[in-house]
Amino acid sequence: MIDIKLLEKKAENGTSYYDEYKQGLVNRGASTDVLDQIMDLSKKRKEMITEAETAKANQNKLSGEIGKLKREGKDTSEIMSEVEALKGKVKELEAKAAEADREVTDLLLTVPNKPHSSVPVGTSGDDNKVMKVVGSQPQFSFKAKEHWELGEALNIIDFERAGKTTGTRFAFLKGAAAQLERALIQFMMDMHSQRHGYTEMIPPYIVNSNSLTGTGNFPKFKEDVFHLTGTDYYLIPTAEVPVTNYYNNEILNESDLPQSFCAYSPCFRSEAGSAGRDTKGLIRQHQFNKVELMIFSHPEKSHEAHEALTSHAEQILIDLELPFRRMLLCTGDMGFGSAKTYDLEVWLPGQGAYREISSCSNFEDFQARRANIRFRSQGGKPQFVHTLNGSGLAVGRTLVAILENYQHEDGSVAIPKALQSYMGNRTEIR
Repeated sequence: MIDIKLLEKKAENGTSYYDEYKQGLVNRGASTDVLDQIMDLSKKRKEMITEAETAKANQNKLSGEIGKLKREGKDTSEIMSEVEALKGKVKELEAKAAEADREVTDLLLTVPNKPHSSVPVGTSGDDNKVMKVVGSQPQFSFKAKEHWELGEALNIIDFERAGKTTGTRFAFLKGAAAQLERALIQFMMDMHSQRHGYTEMIPPYIVNSNSLTGTGNFPKFKEDVFHLTGTDYYLIPTAEVPVTNYYNNEILNESDLPQSFCAYSPCFRSEAGSAGRDTKGLIRQHQFNKVELMIFSHPEKSHEAHEALTSHAEQILIDLELPFRRMLLCTGDMGFGSAKTYDLEVWLPGQGAYREISSCSNFEDFQARRANIRFRSQGGKPQFVHTLNGSGLAVGRTLVAILENYQHEDGSVAIPKALQSYMGNRTEIR
């Protein structure tokens, strides 16, 4: 959430935060109308508070005169009537100011984060910047199959029975695919905890609406989340939600930063608005597994932490010998709460395209302000931490990448060396 105090702060050196933020909305392709509504409401709220304080001061002054008049034996009915009228006016003004404050907060929850100055301005994914390309695309002497063709031919992925059991965008993984999915989870968690120093975590898979508001999922993306009817419980769209809220409404010590977690969880998404996209296969499912990386950082070190977190996600792809590229997202393609995002895109031979397998973002204090997560330096005032997260990696999409990049002409699939010990030293899937 954006700090209203910064928006109201007067310009220094000719440019105010309001001007910068308004330009940030324009760069994102977002409407600036809501920003004007926020500023107008905030101004009216302040005017009502000032008027209420003036009325209260007059009320107190008149109340003091009532006592004096009573001691002198004089009639106080007229002045008491004035006091009662002022009491009613104060009560009304305070109620209106409180309502305006709620409206300002509700509107602030709907506006996106300000892009970092290093983010390229653009309108779509076409304007994203390739930062680096790692690995060589495999060259096959045959037409590469897509993962769903390989999975069905090997009898290790079953979409038809999942459709019968549940519906579209679900799958049964069985045999080698189930083993490979489990191996990938173990491999990723081992890598991040043992080599990169993250604390392992398995979070709740159900959260409340306050947690989803804290991460920026609510109110904007409410339709994307599965709701447990009759409760304030929701299935998590990613482990980012519960792990970010681990320190909800807490004040950490500066010496405790950074705090780094790697969390495994299933993820549940309604995929609202994605009709017709990736209808076949495992790319866009309602339920999938993911290992999430999460860092609570000191504000002065968050962009350094962002580079580190992204490199940790990349290391999974490097060890699995999967070709990928790192993309710096432009303003028009970034997520709602992100100040800066790198996407890792893995090469899929069956599709003949790079596809996102991890999104690594620095939210700066956007989420921390919503979830009220702060830290205190010795003798200093509490200030908001910066939060960062990224997939380390999306497990199902990694399985997809292995099937497509390691396929043979006869339909069998080799197992990457880094995973063979996790699969009983198995070297291929037939």
